Amino acid sequence: MAQNFADIFKVATGFVQSFLKLIFWRPDVVFTKGGYVCLPVGLAARVLRIPLVIHDSDAHPGLTNRILARWATAIATGAPLEYYHYPKAKSQYVGIPISSNFHPYTPELQRAAKTEWGVDPSKPLTVVTGGGLGASRINNVVKETLTDMQQLGSVVLVAGAGQYDELRAAMPANSDTFQLYPFVTNMHSLLGAADVVVTRAGATTILELAALQKPTILIPNGKLTGGHQLKNAAVYQAADAVIVLDENILDDDMTLLSKTIAALLADDTKREEMARAFHAFSKPDAAKNMADMILKAVRSRRSS
Repeated sequence: MAQNFADIFKVATGFVQSFLKLIFWRPDVVFTKGGYVCLPVGLAARVLRIPLVIHDSDAHPGLTNRILARWATAIATGAPLEYYHYPKAKSQYVGIPISSNFHPYTPELQRAAKTEWGVDPSKPLTVVTGGGLGASRINNVVKETLTDMQQLGSVVLVAGAGQYDELRAAMPANSDTFQLYPFVTNMHSLLGAADVVVTRAGATTILELAALQKPTILIPNGKLTGGHQLKNAAVYQAADAVIVLDENILDDDMTLLSKTIAALLADDTKREEMARAFHAFSKPDAAKNMADMILKAVRSRRSS
């Protein structure tokens, strides 16, 4: 109850600050991406009759976007419109703007990327990443089943900084069959080198992998707000574009991950079908289309 009161006070304070700043800045349009910090800005834009454009990356709309959607001039979505309850007349499925570095890798580019990362280009490569902060439950599965995974090919684990030292002390030194990193800066190259990717189900990561056309195993974090990663994963699972594993089941049977990777690596047709279905969700013009929606809102205001 105390936290709810504090949040209401923060939103009210943020509204006053946003209202004053928007009067001073006099913008032609306000663009928000969701999250509670966007709520007071969006409300201030509504009161001042400034066009509001929102973008929702996740397949599960957050509370802020659900509130602001009723007043938004235009709404962009990261997943197909069927997964949202937004008014269709002002909504557009644009995907998520990502770097142009994320694109399909030819076999030649993939081999070159493997060589760049110092892994054996003749072996399949599995890349496991829990996102920027890592994912301890996934990291622990890899630690406990690394021998099985290495029998399938090379493994690169991007563990996050928080658990890196612990894992570094318990796992083999980096070699051409196993590498451990706290984070990497050129993720497009590492993912481009991969034959299979294992990751969480963040909306941007998913669309980057779709653009790369990578066979992907998603392990969504079901504890995040609104279960949005579970809902993100379900979109692509329904299209047979990814394989989704329940981390609670992994806790009971850690070998499930290596068995799933083994089955995927053994089935060329399955990997190709998944990759094609996944790539169908890629939106290379997302940034341009998002910009067009924002500019259209500006033009609409000036002409009214």
